[in-house]
Amino acid sequence: MGSNEKGQVAVVVGVGAKQGLGAALARRFAREGLHTFVAGRTPERLEAVVEEIEASGGRATAVPCDATESAEVVALIDRAIEEGGRLDLVAYNVGNNQFSSLLDMTDEFFENLWRLCCFGGFIVGRESARRMLDQGSGTILFTGATASVRARPPFTAFASAKSALRSVAQGMAREFGPRGLHVGHVIIDGVIDGDQVNGRFPQLKEARGEQGMLNIDAIADAFWMLHTQHPSAWSQELDLRPFKEEF
Repeated sequence: MGSNEKGQVAVVVGVGAKQGLGAALARRFAREGLHTFVAGRTPERLEAVVEEIEASGGRATAVPCDATESAEVVALIDRAIEEGGRLDLVAYNVGNNQFSSLLDMTDEFFENLWRLCCFGGFIVGRESARRMLDQGSGTILFTGATASVRARPPFTAFASAKSALRSVAQGMAREFGPRGLHVGHVIIDGVIDGDQVNGRFPQLKEARGEQGMLNIDAIADAFWMLHTQHPSAWSQELDLRPFKEEF
């Protein structure tokens, strides 16, 4: 598993800005020779990532997709297999770290975070596993957060959704690991040095200092490492944080 043979496919669900984790994962997987299908809600952003990958000699395809809609996920996975080949690696990177005090929180706010962070991961995981089981191998990875293991206000809804996704990943690993599928969950314990944070909170990077935020390419390297692990020494969960981050 994890070789560069022709016809292997990677799918990254949750690709946005070029300087974001989803795009970094897509670039990393494409660099290893996998035809990488990038999925997200904004076609313009997907095309920008594909153009960057192709300019570097990789293969990539943009597929607009709402991960919370089963029919769209099925179409995405089937298209990746039909156009690219063997489904080797899938990463679920969808998330929306919104916050609200519990007393002000609406039903819709809570449910929407659960749908994005957990329900979509369940759908993508289920559809990926259905196809990988026929092959007897494959890797499914989920992006977690500090909130996956700890809830603090005003992020209670986000933590509820991310901890639920962690449980989905654990259950899948126990169910499908003995059948050849490597299911992993990566906890990002810190601030990602990407467009989303730097655009909204430019002062944060200065406050954190040098290497105080997680480098997106370094995170992508860790995802690839999980994918290439030998089956005799698989990790189900990996936590990543800057060396100066308190935990």
